[in-house]
Amino acid sequence: MIYKIAFSCEEGDKFKRVFKADSEATFLDLHKAILDAVQYPDDQMTSFFMCNDQWEKEQEVTLMPMAANFEYDNMVMEDTRLSDLLEEQGQRLIYIFDPMFERYFFGSLKQIEPGMMDGVQCVESVGKAPEQLRKDDPAAGIVGKNGKADWESDEDFYGDSQYDEGDIDMEGFQDLSFEDGSMF
Repeated sequence: MIYKIAFSCEEGDKFKRVFKADSEATFLDLHKAILDAVQYPDDQMTSFFMCNDQWEKEQEVTLMPMAANFEYDNMVMEDTRLSDLLEEQGQRLIYIFDPMFERYFFGSLKQIEPGMMDGVQCVESVGKAPEQLRKDDPAAGIVGKNGKADWESDEDFYGDSQYDEGDIDMEGFQDLSFEDGSMF
């Protein structure tokens, strides 16, 4: 079977990417096709989530093996075929492209048609994709006015210049000892 999957994003100006994929292709194939279509580097811990009709996350498909959720199995992109989870037209999924701020593309299985093809390919591209990492993301390397990252500022850090050891109430802490290992 051939799947037609469309992705959009609230952030992009009329952003839309449509892919055709063989149902036996993996979520990793779809992941790589998305990155290629939006020109993002492959350096984030992205994942897919299958969603219900209200866009509530259900089954996750991760880039790398993770600890399993009690409700769902741990599924990895490389080992999960699209046909394992995409079964009917209209099914919804999201692709998290910025895990730090949980930004994602909304996806929908638009069409299922008979046939076969190699892998996944982008067949429609509309609008510019949003930046992969938000500008206020410290991991994006954004620096402040003084040439330092926000967390490296010379300014007062959470009131540390006003810190006074005499303000700490030590009652109850004097008997704590970490030497015997009893705390852990």
